[in-house]
Amino acid sequence: MDIAITLTTPGGIEQLKITLQEPQAPGPNEIRIRHDAIGVNFLDIYHRKGLYPLPAYPAVIGAEGAGVVEAVGSEVTTVSPGDRVVYMGAPVGAYVSTRLLPAHRAIRLADDVGSKQAAAMMLKGMTAYMLLHRIHTVTPESTVLVHAAAGGLGTLMVRWAKHLGAAVIGTVSSAEKAALASENGADHLVIGRDADLVADVMALTSGRGVDVGYDGIGGAMLAKTIQCIRPFGMAASFGQAAGPIPPVAIEALRPNKSLSHPSIMAASTDPSFYLEAATAAIEAIRLGILTLPTREFALSDAAAAHTELEAGLSSGSLLLIP
Repeated sequence: MDIAITLTTPGGIEQLKITLQEPQAPGPNEIRIRHDAIGVNFLDIYHRKGLYPLPAYPAVIGAEGAGVVEAVGSEVTTVSPGDRVVYMGAPVGAYVSTRLLPAHRAIRLADDVGSKQAAAMMLKGMTAYMLLHRIHTVTPESTVLVHAAAGGLGTLMVRWAKHLGAAVIGTVSSAEKAALASENGADHLVIGRDADLVADVMALTSGRGVDVGYDGIGGAMLAKTIQCIRPFGMAASFGQAAGPIPPVAIEALRPNKSLSHPSIMAASTDPSFYLEAATAAIEAIRLGILTLPTREFALSDAAAAHTELEAGLSSGSLLLIP
């Protein structure tokens, strides 16, 4: 029997229940994966709370994982039993020992990329690719603002932006996290939740502002991020770890600022983008650009992983191990 973590209804961690299920037979265009590792992301918390509702309940959440192909459907030709693969995106349902997946979502892994590496960084790595290459093309002339620069995605954003030659201003909540962000290449850091972000960023950029601000914090932070953007710059709002975002007045985008609200889950439904971003992320893992400390939990301890992530106690990536 396989373990599955079932979300009975939107709510707190008490709604995550351990259940048992038999491995399922794949349909003609499906594969069955036995997970080696499952990534835990803020997206999972949004699904658990109902901020992003699922079609029906009870449901299984989780949007990325890596493992071994155990069985394939009659029409599948792209992968074979025994292949190591990684995936992210829809359909969600990763919090299980084994799962069925549309075959086109499976990306084969080379021998030099570990399953845990891939599961820890696929969703975050593809998000970083989208933000740095599609939402705003970061170049050596760019100055970027990265919130939560010592967190999982923030760390990858800092490292990849530095690889592209950009100057990086990061925000962190503590001196300890500032040290981590500095080790990963951040040029300047705004430390503490009570810091005057706008004044500090303007001082660091000689009053110009940053070319792009990446805001996964949400809450009241987006309004401050927009104020940090130079004219003809971009603010990208892609998460709300601090809570819902108040309405943004159109006047806040003056003079000549842009606001983007990207979604990696939506972008990854485009097959060409999915392959492009996945290939780029895997290559960045191989090059050592995308690398994170990881903390492992047993699959049955998914609720504890959610608690740690939600409390901001992690500076890397969390994994569930079946």
